[in-house]
Amino acid sequence: MLAVNYTALRENMKKYMDCVTDDYETIIITRKNNKNVVMISEETYNNLMENIHVLGNKANYDWLMESKAQLTDGRFAIHELEEESTDE
Repeated sequence: MLAVNYTALRENMKKYMDCVTDDYETIIITRKNNKNVVMISEETYNNLMENIHVLGNKANYDWLMESKAQLTDGRFAIHELEEESTDE
């Protein structure tokens, strides 16, 4: 996580945006006499929203934890995938 003031961000916007998107960095933009702002990539934001959705619903959370327990306990099966012919 990086912290940068508003002026430095404005002067080096491309550099910081590339850092966020290419290096998955989170940047805190500090502002004098104002509340700070956090910059994250769209991909990171979408992942956060998906996690909130999945973990925010008790049924989804319980299903996920049960699946994790099954995997940990060795209760899973491996299947070979077969390619389907596209001949018509």
